[in-house]
Amino acid sequence: MYSILKSAHSGWAYLLLLVLLVATVNALIGFFGKKEFGNKDFSLALVGLIVTHIQLLLGLALWFVGPYFSMLLEDFGGLMTPESRGIRLLALEHPLTMIIAVALLTVGYSKHKKKIVSNGKFKMLAIFYTLAFILVLSRVPWKQWL
Repeated sequence: MYSILKSAHSGWAYLLLLVLLVATVNALIGFFGKKEFGNKDFSLALVGLIVTHIQLLLGLALWFVGPYFSMLLEDFGGLMTPESRGIRLLALEHPLTMIIAVALLTVGYSKHKKKIVSNGKFKMLAIFYTLAFILVLSRVPWKQWL
C-alpha cells in the first residue's frame, strides 16, 4: 500500500507542478496584460485547484500510512534537531507547507469567483496561486524526489 501511494504521489507531483505553473503564469499574464477573463482562464484555475486537492489527498494518505507520522508521534523533540533535517522535512515541514499552499489556492479560487471585473479575477488568482506555487516549490523534497 505504501509503495503504491508513494508512486502515485510522486508521479502526480509532476502533473501538479506543470498545471500549477501554467495556471499561475496564465493568471499573471491576464492580470498584467489586462486581458478579459474567459472560459480558458476559469478552466485553468479549476484544473489547478482539482489537481492540487487530489495531490493533497494522496499525500495525507501517504503520510498516515508511511513511517513519518509514527516518527512524529514517537519522538517529536528528536525531529527538531539539526541532524534530523531531512526527516523533519518529510514528516513535518512538507505536509504542513503543502496544506497551507492548498488553502491559499482554495481561498484564491473562491475569491476570484466573487469578483465581477476581469482584472479583479486575475488579481486574486495571480496573488494566491503565485504564493501557493512558491510554497510548493520551497518544500518539495527535491533530493529524494528527482
